[in-house]
Amino acid sequence: MASYVSPELREKFETLSIDLKNNILRRNVRLNSIYDLIHVLEVISKEAGE
Repeated sequence: MASYVSPELREKFETLSIDLKNNILRRNVRLNSIYDLIHVLEVISKEAGE
């Protein structure tokens, strides 16, 4: 499965750093809303804190 970023979220997604975008896209996630993006960012943050 490939990651998906909805057109409505694309503008916000593009403001992230390239490393962060790549990290998100490697996770094979569907980002349909800002809440989906926030959830993935929380997971990444928790992993970074371990």
